[in-house]
Amino acid sequence: MEVSTILHLPISSVAGIRVVELTIRDEAELQQLFEDSPGYFLAVNGEPARPLEAREELSFQLPDDWPHTRMYWLGYRDTEGVLVAVVNVASDLLATGVWHIGLLLVATSLHGTGLANRLHADLQDWAMNLGARWLRLTVVEGNTKAERFWPKLGYVSVRAREGIKMGRQVNRVFIQVKPLDGADIEGYLCLVSRDRPDAP
Repeated sequence: MEVSTILHLPISSVAGIRVVELTIRDEAELQQLFEDSPGYFLAVNGEPARPLEAREELSFQLPDDWPHTRMYWLGYRDTEGVLVAVVNVASDLLATGVWHIGLLLVATSLHGTGLANRLHADLQDWAMNLGARWLRLTVVEGNTKAERFWPKLGYVSVRAREGIKMGRQVNRVFIQVKPLDGADIEGYLCLVSRDRPDAP
């Protein structure tokens, strides 16, 4: 169950980039960013972003049996106010101290600039300041950019899951975790037993 308390947002270390919290009012801009990023959607869904993709994402609620403190949609705007990146993150997902990154998407035109790395570093610092001890995410097998990107930032695969329906595809995915601030993988697996390699 989410709480309504509004916490401070990450501070961007990238000159000219400011962070805002996205709401349903930002649907059209988010949809445009999605449509301008076909590579990601083809890799994970097997199809481009659907016409209502942004609305569905901004309205999405986690299942009741997935406890969490809050879900954030963070938008990154340039000096002209254009949305150039977005991050979706859920705090204290499944266990206190586990922050799950559902999406980190940077405009295709800014790929290769290092922006994604900088945004992630800012996100990590912010989450740690709010109590995160582990960052968690899911990587789709065959999404080669993600398969290369996340391990370079210190993420470790803890288990694979088969048969995950995403768009037109049925994917094999890898749950990846990054321990923070002295935490370790074993401590994470003690808290989130569903991510153990031998879990049902």
